[in-house]
Amino acid sequence: MLASLARALRLTVDERDHLFHLAGHHAPPRIGGDEHVSRGLFRLLDGLRDMPALIASDLNVVLAQNPMADALLGEQTSFSGLARSCTYRWFTDSEMRGRYPVEDHEHESRALVDDLRAALAARPADPVADELVGALRARSAEFAELWAQHDVAVRRSDRKRILHPALGLIELDFDVLATDRHDQRLIVYSPAPGSAAVSQLELLAVLGPELFTS
Repeated sequence: MLASLARALRLTVDERDHLFHLAGHHAPPRIGGDEHVSRGLFRLLDGLRDMPALIASDLNVVLAQNPMADALLGEQTSFSGLARSCTYRWFTDSEMRGRYPVEDHEHESRALVDDLRAALAARPADPVADELVGALRARSAEFAELWAQHDVAVRRSDRKRILHPALGLIELDFDVLATDRHDQRLIVYSPAPGSAAVSQLELLAVLGPELFTS
């Protein structure tokens, strides 16, 4: 809760640590697994007004998202526990898979597993990452099978086809932009010039996120 409050207030790391101290808690570590988002990264997110964009951890936990991402994907920051990870929900929650065409599921599963294994290589003996993988192996036979293949690939770009409740199928480019931290990513969804997705995003900006909460 304190970490979420710090992100909402866009505190610096020092201000966040002081908030934890005032609340009688130890501040999170400033290395591996620290989910604090810098003000500079928030400014980049704010500047992407016309395209869906979000900030996620290397374990695929959405830490912040702009209004366009909220309209496209629904609210992704309110989950708790292991369900905070989009990768966890992909393999355990059929509702999340329902936002993607069935024929894309196999590709998405493989990309998520390969990316997660790359993240673990940068988090040696990290208990949070180990818990996530252990839970997924126990709950999803599909994940366990893919994990056993030991493929590794950092996801830097892809094509996403998303089923929106009002606009139908929206096809977007998916790019992971480098940040000054290996464990956080700025992810941007953009339409190909001249594609139907250009006008779909314009409509999305008008429709807003209410369709996901009705």
